[in-house]
Amino acid sequence: MMRDLRPLISPDSIAIIGASSNPGRVGGMPLALLLQHGYAGRIYPINPKYTDISGLTCYPDVESLPGPADLAVLAIAAEDVVASLKRCHAKGIPAAIVFAAGFAEAGDAGKALQDELEQFAAASGMIVAGPNCMGFANLNTHAYTAFASVFKNTPPPAQPGNTALVTQSGNVCAAVYSVGRKQGVGYNYVINTGNEACLEFSEYLEWLVEDESTHCVAGYVEGLRDGARFVRTVARARELNKPLILLKVGDSSKGQEAAASHTASLAGDQRVYKAALRQLGVMRADDLAHMADLCYLAQFRHKTGGKRIAIVTISGALGALLSDRFSDHGVEIPTLPADVQATLRAGIPDYGMVSNPIDITGNVVNQQGFFAEALGTVLDCAEVDAIVMYAPGYLLDRLTPELVEAAGKTDKLIAAIDTGNATVRETLEQAGIPVFTETGRAVAALSSFLHWQDGRRATWRPMPQRAAMTASALDIVETVRSKKRVALDEAEGKKLLASFGVPVAHEAVATNPAEAASMAQRIGFPCVLKILSPDILHKTEIGGVRLNIGSAQEAASACEEILAAARAKMPDARLTGVLLQRQEKSAAELLVGVTRDPVFGLVMTVGLGGILTELYQDVAQRILPVDAAMAQEMLRELRAWPLLDGYRGRQPADVTAACQAIAAVSEAALALGPELSELEVNPLMLRAAGEGAVAVDALAMLTPREK
Repeated sequence: MMRDLRPLISPDSIAIIGASSNPGRVGGMPLALLLQHGYAGRIYPINPKYTDISGLTCYPDVESLPGPADLAVLAIAAEDVVASLKRCHAKGIPAAIVFAAGFAEAGDAGKALQDELEQFAAASGMIVAGPNCMGFANLNTHAYTAFASVFKNTPPPAQPGNTALVTQSGNVCAAVYSVGRKQGVGYNYVINTGNEACLEFSEYLEWLVEDESTHCVAGYVEGLRDGARFVRTVARARELNKPLILLKVGDSSKGQEAAASHTASLAGDQRVYKAALRQLGVMRADDLAHMADLCYLAQFRHKTGGKRIAIVTISGALGALLSDRFSDHGVEIPTLPADVQATLRAGIPDYGMVSNPIDITGNVVNQQGFFAEALGTVLDCAEVDAIVMYAPGYLLDRLTPELVEAAGKTDKLIAAIDTGNATVRETLEQAGIPVFTETGRAVAALSSFLHWQDGRRATWRPMPQRAAMTASALDIVETVRSKKRVALDEAEGKKLLASFGVPVAHEAVATNPAEAASMAQRIGFPCVLKILSPDILHKTEIGGVRLNIGSAQEAASACEEILAAARAKMPDARLTGVLLQRQEKSAAELLVGVTRDPVFGLVMTVGLGGILTELYQDVAQRILPVDAAMAQEMLRELRAWPLLDGYRGRQPADVTAACQAIAAVSEAALALGPELSELEVNPLMLRAAGEGAVAVDALAMLTPREK
């Protein structure tokens, strides 16, 4: 259930414990900011050293207040925090912000203090932000509860803002606020979360998304703890058409050496974050300036856009430069239809391009009526989602009336790049036209924004987060658990997958050479023999696989050799025998794996299969569930997609069957739910188009149970 954070973020009264008359001190700066910016609520300084600060009555303690405040700001030492919070709670104060450092970030003693703080907050129900945080700022009500000089030196928006900034770093908070204000971003809230002892990033995000005054949320994240809440909140933001912008830093993908599957070594922390944010429709910022620029563009979210743009310039060189840079960012510059080019050519000299980019040349100043017609023609073109206009300042001033008129007649985004000193920026912005003054920042921000706009067209496909467990799968899991194992052998893994509709190879188990010879005769030649053991996950590394077995005698010999190699190299491994299966021919091979991410839960990785998958690192990832349509999107993201689609005369692979199998693997993983640690099919062999797919190897690991 969502908690009401209004006392924390929009307080009507504020008590500052440890208040100071010195505006340069931690306890003095919030008080100075509240007075500087004209906060209309009640302010209660608390410090026994003073009776008056800046004309305000200063109280000796919390108990002396005339009534409970909405919010207590604690500018006191770490060791005094919990005792002070208890007194605030007894007074009826529902929320507090803790500035002090020296908690979990400060070793065992600090961790003990934070544990005590968390226990108190949980027991009392008090909403506690921090500790180790810079504080908050409500720019609309001027409720400043932060010790940050940026709010003293950087003017707040003249009008009520609607962009919330929430960060896990105080320095980033101040920097992005400053850069964004220079770009004209209208912030309503600025929040630094600190250690998040009692309030995690996603809980702030949840409240902000539901807040009517917030139209966009930008965040700086080092790590998320509540992935499920984050996913739900991002989905809700998408429903409400509220852009989310995140700058995610930190790489914790190390320590994968002991991973059982190829998938686990491929599914690093940063890679999963990137895939999840893209899947969920979050704009991802690359740096502080990029983040501020995206906040600026989010103010124009009411305009439609997409990744197909027309570039209009007065310079062929700038048109070429912008085309290269946008293309590098995955933005498309489509060639305009012949009829559109013909209309443009009527007013553009032969030396100016009309195909896209469009070089209207400096001659446009002599025929501005034509410029209006050209804009309308390009905006009406179905192949164009947005227009990017480049003109130096003096010319942008001249062309502004036509740009404003065009913007008023279309829902498509028009953006301007001005490398001069145009005087019309405010006029253009009021007409819904964002303006940039640097080509590099313009391309980076517009590319991210247009990809986000394009992604909004995709259908959001919410599906149940748990599939039903099949009877066969339940039996297999119970059998493995009863034997005190977490790893399924290959035969068990494929039987489990088959119960959810994953096509698996026809196979048989042999425990000795004679059985291997007999079963090979029944399966047919050529066939494959593999060691079968829940303890041997990478069979080729111990010589546990034999291909191209062409006779019963070869099968018997291979069985004997494989079992001997396994006993020699892994003497403690439990050997079930050997697995025989018909050797398959394929048009392509895929890896389809699911791992358990500590933040987002079950995550699927799809890429080229076989032993080289980790070398190529060509994968697509999604948070589960994954259906067949999403599987198709994943396959098309791969650089190897042409190999599946009939590259240079190759036989196309059965992509439809592959997508159905991938969706079935997702269903199996969801059904296993908390039981599952890892699940992998490698390879999923794809036959020629129309002939199906087959899982020829599988690995499954259950989650260890606490003893």
